[in-house]
Amino acid sequence: MYKINNPLFLASPLEQFEIIPLLPIELFGLNISVTNTVLFLVSAVILSIFWFSLVIYKNKVVPTNWQSSKEMFYDVTITLVQDNLGKKGYTYFPFIFTIFTIILYCNLIGMVPYSFTVTSHIAFTFGLAFSIYIGINIIGFQTHGLKFFTIFLPKGVPLFIVPLVVAIEFVSYIVKVFTISIRLFANMTSGHTLLKIIAGFVWTMISIAGVFLYLQIIPLILLLALVGLEIGIAFLQAYVFTLLTCIYLNDVLEMH
Repeated sequence: MYKINNPLFLASPLEQFEIIPLLPIELFGLNISVTNTVLFLVSAVILSIFWFSLVIYKNKVVPTNWQSSKEMFYDVTITLVQDNLGKKGYTYFPFIFTIFTIILYCNLIGMVPYSFTVTSHIAFTFGLAFSIYIGINIIGFQTHGLKFFTIFLPKGVPLFIVPLVVAIEFVSYIVKVFTISIRLFANMTSGHTLLKIIAGFVWTMISIAGVFLYLQIIPLILLLALVGLEIGIAFLQAYVFTLLTCIYLNDVLEMH
């Protein structure tokens, strides 16, 4: 195998999703290495805490720009909780707000060149969704006890189709954990892949355009527009994940 030195050669757009061990650690036969996934996930947590500290530090009656931005995200989250959970959702607001903030920071950090998008891996999104799913079911059992199982049997169902309805409701209930995780993973992966492909196309056009300036500007404008769209998707997917979490939590509390 030989190395291609052509400056126009482009790496695979999927190369950006490769998990790279940064600090190999093996304990009792288990691989617990520190990878780029861990690094950027911890970075997202640290940045969110730093953002909180900027808001709290010298807090004023007339809000600063940092305080105003934080209040905007606070309003978005509290509106989600009020619309989907009502007053009973205030208890879970810190949890919901933390989910929204961490996912948003993971998505935005992934937009920085040569960084890593944690939410582009199904292992992370599924692990997060599954842990939330387990927590929601625990809340359901604590709230309703054994009556929680009636969530699989809507009221007024004829007796002869009860087994079929229960099976359908059970499968649809289990599928929730897959839909919420795959939605986030698929959108972030596809968006970043497309962005890498367009960026490679723009670089190629700039390299071969020469004196033809319009051949450089058109793909560059397309790339900038796509970057703006991807930033919007980063916010939207954090919002959708949080919204679905609120809806699923409301389902176990209200027993629809």
